[in-house]
Amino acid sequence: MTSATSSHTWRFFRAGGFDQVRIDSGADLLALDRLDQKLWVALACPAAGIEFDAKALAILDSDKDGRIRAAEILDAVAWLKSVLKDPEELVRPGDELALAAIDETSPEGARVLASARRILSNLGKAGADTIALADTQDTGRIFAQTQFNGDGVIPPEAAEDAETKALIADIVTCLGGVPDRSGATGIDQPMVDSFYGEIEALATWLDQGGAAALAGLGDDSAAAGEALEAVRDKIDGFFLRCNLAAYSDGAAQSVNPAAETFAPLTGLNTADAVALLAPLPLAALSAGAALPLGDGLNPAWVGAVRSFADRVVTPLLGARTHLTEAEWTDIKERFADHAAWRAAKPATRVEQLGNTRVLALKGCTGKALLESLIAQDKALEAEAAAIDAVEKLVVLRLHLYRLVNNFVSFRDFYTRKRKAIFQAGTLFLDSRSAELCVRVDDVTRHAALATLSRIYLVYCECQRRGTNEKMTVMAGFTSGESDQLMVGRNGVFYDRKGHDWDATIVRIVEHPISMRQAFWSPYKQLGRFVGAQVEKMAAARARASEAQMQAQAIGAAASGKAPPPKPAEAPFDVGRFAGIFAAIGLAVGAIGTAIASVITGFLRLPWWQMPLALFGLVLLVSGPSMVIAYMKLRQRSLAPILDATGWAVNARATINIPFGGSLTQVAHLPAGAERSLADPFAERRRPWGLYLLLTLGAAAAAFALWKLGLPASLWPRP
Repeated sequence: MTSATSSHTWRFFRAGGFDQVRIDSGADLLALDRLDQKLWVALACPAAGIEFDAKALAILDSDKDGRIRAAEILDAVAWLKSVLKDPEELVRPGDELALAAIDETSPEGARVLASARRILSNLGKAGADTIALADTQDTGRIFAQTQFNGDGVIPPEAAEDAETKALIADIVTCLGGVPDRSGATGIDQPMVDSFYGEIEALATWLDQGGAAALAGLGDDSAAAGEALEAVRDKIDGFFLRCNLAAYSDGAAQSVNPAAETFAPLTGLNTADAVALLAPLPLAALSAGAALPLGDGLNPAWVGAVRSFADRVVTPLLGARTHLTEAEWTDIKERFADHAAWRAAKPATRVEQLGNTRVLALKGCTGKALLESLIAQDKALEAEAAAIDAVEKLVVLRLHLYRLVNNFVSFRDFYTRKRKAIFQAGTLFLDSRSAELCVRVDDVTRHAALATLSRIYLVYCECQRRGTNEKMTVMAGFTSGESDQLMVGRNGVFYDRKGHDWDATIVRIVEHPISMRQAFWSPYKQLGRFVGAQVEKMAAARARASEAQMQAQAIGAAASGKAPPPKPAEAPFDVGRFAGIFAAIGLAVGAIGTAIASVITGFLRLPWWQMPLALFGLVLLVSGPSMVIAYMKLRQRSLAPILDATGWAVNARATINIPFGGSLTQVAHLPAGAERSLADPFAERRRPWGLYLLLTLGAAAAAFALWKLGLPASLWPRP
């Protein structure tokens, strides 16, 4: 968007190293379309994962892409211009909208005002001059007394006769329902079309069943077909195994279950025993055997086989005690057309209503009646949309002002009067509280971009105690030191609702935290280096000693003898000792000479230059670290952290040293607190300070005597 001239006078404030627009009034808010977007701090933000009203975000996200863009905020502003005649209503405290602030002279305003008055009338507040957010969201009460509400959903209560109510209830039972504005469950036009499409398909299939009826069975053909299909596979398997027994003697011995198969049945209850018997053959197998229809059947299949005999065998072949393979083949051929008809049965959800109800619904006029009711309801869609517009107006009136102060400018964040919408809460860890906390979905992806912020970042996995709720937050530490911050440390995270979460560090992105840390960093590194070298030397000596002892023990064990006695010490070599002593003396002398030269040079300085020399020495050691840290601390920026979470930050949004210090609070004793320094368990320490003072005093006295020439007078040169 290009710059546009405007008669509106904008005011800006300086924060974060850049100018941000002040939005203090409703006029400022409605003039946003005349503010150059290059001056906006952000141009987009996510519609989820931020601390803001979900309903307001859903309304502003008009294209439902999960992001709030500058254009969508401007669309909301343009709509508010067409509805409100008093823009200051947008910044007044409270959650109620004054009806007098709605512009009844514009078509959209008149529509919204009429709808607001109808809502209040339905709620029994006909004389009210304000409408609250709770009024617009109580749809159950708004539409409780109305038959139609414009959403295209018809609950059973919308029908006037019992037959139509029963029809709607049948559709809900078969297909499930959709919620109506009144809160009831009803049906819409797509459900009606789907329901009657399935009714037509199933009824047509049922009509075709008459042609597939078997002579001698008549209306019982369907039940007979079900009885046959229930045992078809088992009977086929019985005769197949009998034919195998006739084909091979070896097969005859293996087709029947072995005796061991029945041994586990003795300790089982009836249901479990029947479940184990179900996979076994229907009866005993032998070459040319007929299937018994009474005695001798597998107990798990007695009921199904007897039903088959009563419904199929007896009506078609007469009463029988056994069924031969030829008779079974004849029965299957007679049922061939019926089986094909059954295989063509459509899969429908209306089958649960029963065949009689399905056939009755096919020829009734219920569909036309339902479509008429839906059409009457849809006729009120414009009025219902106006009710939605009232809710939109109240929601935007309540939340848009705060959003633009966290979008067009970061006023909430930089003024520190309230938390910004991207701040998820506060992390308490290592005697500090970090307030720059944002929610993170992917730690690796977020850290790759957020490291450009030059802020010391700590990623924590958080779990709500007593629940399975989990989330990941990133906390920026901008004060204190980093010595005790490490992966695995635990803390407590308080979200914006005050709920506490167990937090564990899972990743750290290191950057300078403070100038204090930078000052002491070289000395700490030197201490760690010296300590590491001492540990390495001690470990090496220990390993060497241990290896020597192991070698001696192994050698003694291999020879079966006691370890050889320690060889006698070599006689004292005076010459060698003198040489070593001379070398050590030279080294010590050189070091002493160097130290003496430094001390002598320092003591020769005038007294007022001595503090400057000490300051220069400290500056020489700590200066480079502090300069680098200072440059990085001045480059700290909020933008990469937010960009990594889906924001489109349009400014540098820097975090300077003073402001950064306010984002992380270090523990301090309360003002006026009493403190006792007597620690009964304190470690005893040597008086190194006294030793140093005595050493310096001795050195100063020696130097004074030397300057006075006392050593020369006592020990004159020859």
